[in-house]
Amino acid sequence: MSTRQYNLFDRLLVQGEQAMRTLVPGAAQAARPSPAQHLRSDAVAEDQRRHVAGLMRINHTGEVCAQALYQGQALTAKLPDIREQMEQAAAEEIDHLAWCEQRLNELGSRPSLLNPLFYGLSFGLGAVAGRISDRISLGFVAATEQLVERHLDDHLTRLPKDDLKSRAILEQMRDDEIEHANHALQAGGVVFPRPIKGVMKLMSRVMTSATYRI
Repeated sequence: MSTRQYNLFDRLLVQGEQAMRTLVPGAAQAARPSPAQHLRSDAVAEDQRRHVAGLMRINHTGEVCAQALYQGQALTAKLPDIREQMEQAAAEEIDHLAWCEQRLNELGSRPSLLNPLFYGLSFGLGAVAGRISDRISLGFVAATEQLVERHLDDHLTRLPKDDLKSRAILEQMRDDEIEHANHALQAGGVVFPRPIKGVMKLMSRVMTSATYRI
């Protein structure tokens, strides 16, 4: 039995469907249950609730960017196995997206209004990286996931100690991001030099500052 080979138009249709699934509230469905589902949800003070919601909003937007990045790279990847790896990583990141959105709902909050903008920018970056070469694309994944890992470590120190639900979600996300970074390097991704990582860190700071409240 033959396997259908998707042309560029087919892949663009898939990308459009994936964008809607990422950006429309409630559309993302996790394949794995939330690590927080069996944990108690203690009431938090209003100022703490707003703070935690801001952190989870940032993490949700980060997952929106991850979806766009992987989809952009999958669109322009040269080798079929690299394209499949990007698509598989995007599918795994859907879990993070859904978990963060669920936690935001529990906190009486919402995703960032800037998500469509950041999706478009991240998709473009991913497509350019994939267009240059698969090794650059994989290196971009590794550098991004390493940045997210440090970002999650910082958020874990800023959560209220009794917010077990948010903590469980971020800890599982961190473990997954470490695995994605390692896989990207093992698949042949280049190690980015410090100046490029510095620019990526600066861009991340702009995103986090903008999405904490908006």
